[in-house]
Amino acid sequence: MTKPNPMDEILKIADQLPMVVLEDINKRIGDWLAMGGLSTDPYIEQQLRFARRFVKE
Repeated sequence: MTKPNPMDEILKIADQLPMVVLEDINKRIGDWLAMGGLSTDPYIEQQLRFARRFVKE
């Protein structure tokens, strides 16, 4: 079984995030990718965990 892509998971919950949180995550991920990071790196998983804290169940 393949591990879910953290970027895809963030996109799935993006509409449930406050705009300020989404903008922050977008900037952080954009900077990460611009420096040569990958969308599957642990840093992106960290951003997903951060995002999930703002999603109402």
